[in-house]
Amino acid sequence: MSWDAPTGTFADIEDQIAQLPILRSDTVYRGMVWDVRRDTVELAVGGEVTREYVEHTGAVLVLALRTVGGRDEVMVIRQYRHPVRSYLWELPAGLLDIGGEPPWRAAARELAEEVDLVAGRWDVLADSYASPGGMTEAIRIYLARDLSPAPERHDRVGEEADLQPRWVSLDDAYAAVLAGRVHNSGAMIGILAAWGSRAQGWRTLRPVDTPWPQHPAYRPA
Repeated sequence: MSWDAPTGTFADIEDQIAQLPILRSDTVYRGMVWDVRRDTVELAVGGEVTREYVEHTGAVLVLALRTVGGRDEVMVIRQYRHPVRSYLWELPAGLLDIGGEPPWRAAARELAEEVDLVAGRWDVLADSYASPGGMTEAIRIYLARDLSPAPERHDRVGEEADLQPRWVSLDDAYAAVLAGRVHNSGAMIGILAAWGSRAQGWRTLRPVDTPWPQHPAYRPA
């Protein structure tokens, strides 16, 4: 019974990468951006199962933070997301779709392209999987500080043409997440992680070049 399960500690709670045997693997759909793969995998317990999933490039998000009059403010953007038919409040973000580009440099590029900001200090804030039951998308969220305006404004098109940036206090963003007013998972994780890390004097931050084995491209062979 789960009631009688052992009690764990911080040392016990860490995800583990596992290379289980893949018996068959096929690309069953090729899309404009991402493909769908079907694998038959042999589980350690439970026998063979077949799963379909989206092969995703991965993404980076930026929680850009400034302090004005003693108040910490985070940059959020309002953007239309067609699959959910909604305008969502998000963090500046982008795909890892340029070969050889380090993730933090991709984050810096997206920060400049989406909200015309550059940062003098970068730290890793949080890592996550967007939907581990259905896609490979790994997300890394950076904390960007020592902000200044970008040298030139980026020309935004498509969905980004209607992008609306706004500074909001970290406390208000945190309250909005808890009140169910924010639904983008990356924004939620970033805001909650920043609020919690600040409460611990930012001691939880990791160096910008921290290894990222959760992303398939950066996983040891």
